[in-house]
Amino acid sequence: MRHFGHIPPAVRENLFFREPCEFDAGSSAQVLSAALGATLYSPATRPRLADDVIKQARLGVVSMVLCLEDSIDDAEVVGAEANLVRQFADLDERAADVPLLFIRVREPEQISDLTRRLGTSVRLLSGFVLPKFTEERGELFLEALTAAEAVSGHRLFAMPVLESPELLHLETRGDTLRGIARTVDKYRDRILALRLGVTDFCSAYGLRRAPDMTAYDVQIVGAVIGDVVNMLGRADGTGFTITGPVWEYFRLQERMFKPQLRRSPFAGQAEELRTTLIEHDLDGLLREIELDRANGLLGKTCIHPSHVLPVHALSVVSHEEYSDAQDILRPERGGGGVLRSAYTNKMNEVKPHRAWAERTLQRAEVFGVAREDVGFVELLAAGVTD
Repeated sequence: MRHFGHIPPAVRENLFFREPCEFDAGSSAQVLSAALGATLYSPATRPRLADDVIKQARLGVVSMVLCLEDSIDDAEVVGAEANLVRQFADLDERAADVPLLFIRVREPEQISDLTRRLGTSVRLLSGFVLPKFTEERGELFLEALTAAEAVSGHRLFAMPVLESPELLHLETRGDTLRGIARTVDKYRDRILALRLGVTDFCSAYGLRRAPDMTAYDVQIVGAVIGDVVNMLGRADGTGFTITGPVWEYFRLQERMFKPQLRRSPFAGQAEELRTTLIEHDLDGLLREIELDRANGLLGKTCIHPSHVLPVHALSVVSHEEYSDAQDILRPERGGGGVLRSAYTNKMNEVKPHRAWAERTLQRAEVFGVAREDVGFVELLAAGVTD
């Protein structure tokens, strides 16, 4: 699989200076953690789940979570588990191309049970999403995952979800974060990415952000995201990939504020695309994606297929970013120093900007580098029309 692989090769060639790399479920954890992109959640109760998975793969989705937790009723869990086993068997029998598939469980015991029940179709499973992750709960989840991997002989990753009230509340946040850090460091080889459960954060205070506001506009939530990145997202080799929070909206809502998309990038025929994005509240999503990256997050939790392309389009590295990153990482620049960017519009300071450059080239490998005259509007339009 590859990002934008659903777009015809000739179109891709016109969009990319350097095309996204190919990868699969057997690729290194470093590649997969950067390549998750828009991780699409789906309730495990869907009767045609196998068909849904294949359809989304053909539309450019590269990672999906099949959810047994908050997206379904408590009374549906047993039936949803049985449905998952059937749907995985169906996918296996069809030998279908599928995204990276994860199951979001409720309790540690479900990991070993589902791994056993999946049988040979476990080969299609990339791992488990672990909800309400704390040091105590996390240890139990990760012990179960390690045991399930040993029994099945199949590599399984974990994606803990940081969403517990203890993490949100100021008086317990520091201790909770330190406990989480100890646990994920102990199982570092198993951790593909850390996910943020912002809906649960808001729930603790009876809040819900409006479609024209981002998670960062809710100060309580923004503060938690900052603290999580501070402790768990460092660029010194101790950090993890942390993914952006879910965007809840996908239908037209009544607006209080002006649209957040300027007209100038959407000149000419692209104005229709701008109107569509605004009508579906995706201008707020685009702004939040940009703020995610500015705050050290990569990828995003998504609950609607219309969110996938915007996340991927804004994850592509611009030609200017790529040029700066390459200049900073040139071997002859190992001693540091300052240089003017090739675009002559900024200063590149080699030592302070090195970690940014390394992360940028990692993103460039999996999402590609746009041609000099290609921006996110062209990437969006190509995905919508082809």
